[in-house]
Amino acid sequence: MRGLVADIPVATATKNLYIETYGCAMNLADSEVVASILKDNGFKTTNEAKDADVIFVNTCAIRDNAESRVWGRLRELKQIKKDNPDLIIGVLGCMAERLKTKLLEQEQLVDIVVGPDAYRDLPKLLDIAEEGEKAVNVLLSR
Repeated sequence: MRGLVADIPVATATKNLYIETYGCAMNLADSEVVASILKDNGFKTTNEAKDADVIFVNTCAIRDNAESRVWGRLRELKQIKKDNPDLIIGVLGCMAERLKTKLLEQEQLVDIVVGPDAYRDLPKLLDIAEEGEKAVNVLLSR
């Protein structure tokens, strides 16, 4: 008779992550950092937003064109969330830092807002968002 816990197969629930990157070249590198951090926490990336459990839009506030495209995309994603209420949508990057109040309170488009210096906190912030709370960290490191 087997009695060891190690002998019992454990089902692991992998979550799918989709990241859209807008703006400057630094954001592409930041998106790769975010994907790596979350991969270490049980996520895998997907190429389709419709397959995602978590969608992050990595933003740039420097280029006006990028910012206006992000607003439009966030409104599209909010519609997707109506069909999938468990979907978590977040904004990363410098636009998140600058417009956190508008994103969370006025427009109510996202669940998570994370500035560029807080990506390592994403696993904790996702836990908060999964509990139905808004999660924010836009503090700058010194």
